[in-house]
Amino acid sequence: MYDYVRTRLKKIAGQVAHLPRTLSLVWAAASRFTVAWAVLLIIQGLLPVATVYLTRALVDALVIAVRANGAWSTIRHVLILAGVMAAVMLLAQILRVASIWVGGAQAELTADYINQLIHKKSVEVDIAFYESPESHDHLHRARAEGSHRPVAVIENLGGLLQGSITLIAMLAVLLPFGPLLPLALILSTLPALYVVLRSSQSRYEWHYGRTASERLCWYYDWLLTSVESAAEIRLFGLGDHFRSAYRTIRGRLRMERMAVARQQALGELWTGVATLAITGFAVALMIWRAIQGRVSVGDLALFYQAFNQGLGLARSLLDYVGKLYENSLFLGNLFEFLALKPQIVSPAVAVPFPALKQGIQFQNVTFRYPGSDRIALRNFNLALEPDRVTAIVGPNGAGKSTIFKLLCRFYEPEAGEIRIDDIPLASVSIEELRGCVSVLFQSPVRFNSTAADNVRFGDLQYGDDESVRLAAAIAGAEEIISGLPVGFQTRLGKQFSEGVELSTGEWQRVAIARAFLRHAPIILLDEPTSAMDPWAEIRWAEQFRCFAQGRMAVLVTHRFTTAMFADVIHVMTQGRVVESGTHDELLALGGLYAEGWASQRHEAYVPSNHRSDGQDRASWATSASRTCLSGKMLVR
Repeated sequence: MYDYVRTRLKKIAGQVAHLPRTLSLVWAAASRFTVAWAVLLIIQGLLPVATVYLTRALVDALVIAVRANGAWSTIRHVLILAGVMAAVMLLAQILRVASIWVGGAQAELTADYINQLIHKKSVEVDIAFYESPESHDHLHRARAEGSHRPVAVIENLGGLLQGSITLIAMLAVLLPFGPLLPLALILSTLPALYVVLRSSQSRYEWHYGRTASERLCWYYDWLLTSVESAAEIRLFGLGDHFRSAYRTIRGRLRMERMAVARQQALGELWTGVATLAITGFAVALMIWRAIQGRVSVGDLALFYQAFNQGLGLARSLLDYVGKLYENSLFLGNLFEFLALKPQIVSPAVAVPFPALKQGIQFQNVTFRYPGSDRIALRNFNLALEPDRVTAIVGPNGAGKSTIFKLLCRFYEPEAGEIRIDDIPLASVSIEELRGCVSVLFQSPVRFNSTAADNVRFGDLQYGDDESVRLAAAIAGAEEIISGLPVGFQTRLGKQFSEGVELSTGEWQRVAIARAFLRHAPIILLDEPTSAMDPWAEIRWAEQFRCFAQGRMAVLVTHRFTTAMFADVIHVMTQGRVVESGTHDELLALGGLYAEGWASQRHEAYVPSNHRSDGQDRASWATSASRTCLSGKMLVR
């Protein structure tokens, strides 16, 4: 029993330790409103005591007025006391309304401040954080509880502070009637205190253990209500299936929640019986004293109000203690999330980004994604040369996209090293490295903002209107955007009013324009032509070569009709490079590339100067250079 109590008290103390951090968050978010809130609470805590004393004085004055047969002097005294009591009650109402307004403003500022902290931390953590189910549970709890739990803690503390002031004053009022009555009031709260703390712990443990189930419910809800899944839900008749799955999980959660509530209700029933017994004892004692003439009618009225309000306050304080404890338990999730530290950070002393004269070298790099046993790259070696367009081709799962993620330092290699101009990649600050790289990811974000913003997000610092239009022109997106209702100011996507949806290929062009806007020395494009028709692919590739002049450009693609425009092509399989060379050299080699080319050439239009007839590529390069947009480049 001793060990159980000690463990329980230790756990409670650990949760109470979150309160100072919570108060510091609220103070940082709304310091002036917090001061006003505290002052109002103290005044409101004292007003009920004044009301109790005024009640006794008023009752005694009424008794005197009755005995004096309504003499004016006694009636005037009654009226004065009644006026003072009315003024106190009016003041209490004014302060209550003021507290509501101040508390609302404090809550809004605190919620916004904490959401900013959550958003900031969400951007800071490593990409690997988002690839773990446990991390998603963690983030779900922080987002679901973080915005309102600190505000709830402040409300609980406010009620606890105000109620404590009033309760202490009420105990002082009862003390002249003997120590037995204040002691009875205190003893009546102990069983309820145990039930409240135990119930709070049970509710928290239940919520914590059901995070994954609640997230699954959210996921089914999203599937049933989102535009992204609407077509397939209807086509494959999946509506009833997911509705049933959602209903099953929600039913189980509801039954478990009701069981927790039932356990709490039974506990409260027994504590209510104990409180009623103690109250009956105190009331009987005072009635007996009144019969004996040891207390006046005013004293009896004062006792009744003080003890009755004391019981109500004690119960309210217990509720506040329980809610405070429960909210503190949930705040542990928020503070645990805010305490996360990224593992991939800039070095203490960073080396400036090199001039990119020698290029980038992958040296015996081995890598597997966090939580996976499958190796994505094994003893991987690759040299990417500057001022050249490099294409990387290979089957799904070969590790092509992983190269880009490692170059951006979203992950660290398990073994081996990546070097830029013979300088370790990890020696360059992350901010400078990523500022020197422009990337088109395989699944680019479709920002529900204007078309201009969708391009401008590639470089907010230099995203002026002229640069945005030029990037769109180079990417082949200008014609698409110009045909929208209000051109570059048209909102894209259907999540908000007056938005226009684009096709997959059109969204891809806009994303390419976003990548082109950043005038970075390194351009990484993952499947840039996957949604283009063959004619658009040829035009885009010619324009891209012009745009990539003077930079290192790397294309990851499944389409050999895109890869053939590169200066050098690397063929990957099972996390290694197995073939390298130009388009013609790889065809002559007769390996994997030649097999892939043979299978794809029957499905796509291939320009005559790129058929496998050994024609010199120089003539095509010369003609392609003429397609540049009047020699314009995105130069800063």
